[in-house]
Amino acid sequence: MKSGTTGRGRPGPVDLGPVRPVTVSRLSELVAEQIRDFIVSEDLAENIRLPSERDLAARFGASRPTVSQALRTLSLMGLVEIRPGSGAYVVHRPDRIITASVSLMLDLDRESVADLAELRLWLESIGVQEAIRREPAGGLDEVRVAFNRLKESVGSSTSAWIAADTVFHAAVVRRSGNPFLTSIYESVHLAVIRYEHDPWIQTERVPAWLKPNVAGKLIAIHEPIMNALEEGDEEAALAAVRHHHEVMMEHVKRRHSPR
Repeated sequence: MKSGTTGRGRPGPVDLGPVRPVTVSRLSELVAEQIRDFIVSEDLAENIRLPSERDLAARFGASRPTVSQALRTLSLMGLVEIRPGSGAYVVHRPDRIITASVSLMLDLDRESVADLAELRLWLESIGVQEAIRREPAGGLDEVRVAFNRLKESVGSSTSAWIAADTVFHAAVVRRSGNPFLTSIYESVHLAVIRYEHDPWIQTERVPAWLKPNVAGKLIAIHEPIMNALEEGDEEAALAAVRHHHEVMMEHVKRRHSPR
C-alpha cells in the first residue's frame, strides 16, 4: 500500500483499499469480548443470569441478532449456557485467555484449521497423560462434575451441550495441574470449535452431529475419556482423545451441512 501526496507536497494518507467494512460477526465478537471481560472483572458466580438480549442490545447499541451471536460465541467458550425461554447463564469463569492471537492466525489462514486441530490433540494428550500420572488414584471431582453436566446437557439445547463440552475438556486438561497448559489448550480449543460451529453462531442452524437423534453418539466419544481417567489407564486415555479428535475433524469437514 502506498500513500499519495497532498496539494502542498505533504504525504497523503495511506490507501486502505484492502480494509473491509466491519461485519456483524466482528461486532458480535466485540460484544462477546466485553461480556466475557465483565464476567471476569465482576467474578460472576455460576448460574448468574445475564440481562436479556433486549437489554444487552440496548446497552451495547447493537442489534439483537448481534447480541444473540455474541452469546452463542460465549457458549463455545464454555462461559455461558443459553436456556430457551429463560435466558443466558454463567457456567464457567475464564482465567487466562490468549484466544485473540490464535483466532487471528486462523482468520488469516483458514486452511490451517487442520494444523490447529492437531495442536489441540497434542495439548489434550499431554493434559490427559499428566492428569493420570499426577493423580492416578483420585482428584477427579471437577472432571466428574463436568462429565455429568455433559450427560445432562444431551438433548436439552445446542448451547448447553457446547458449553458443557468445552468445560469438560478444559477440566480434563486442568487436572494436569499446569495452568498455562490449560490456558493454551482452551484458547486453541475455542478457535477450532468456533470454526467448526461457525454456521450455528451466524444463523443458529443446528449442525447434523448435534441433533437430538444422535445424542448417544455424543456421549459415546466422551465416555471413554472419563473411564480411562477413572481407571488410570494412560494408553486408553490417549486412544480416546485421539478418537474424539478424529470425530471432530469429520465435523469440521462437513460443518456447512445442516443434515
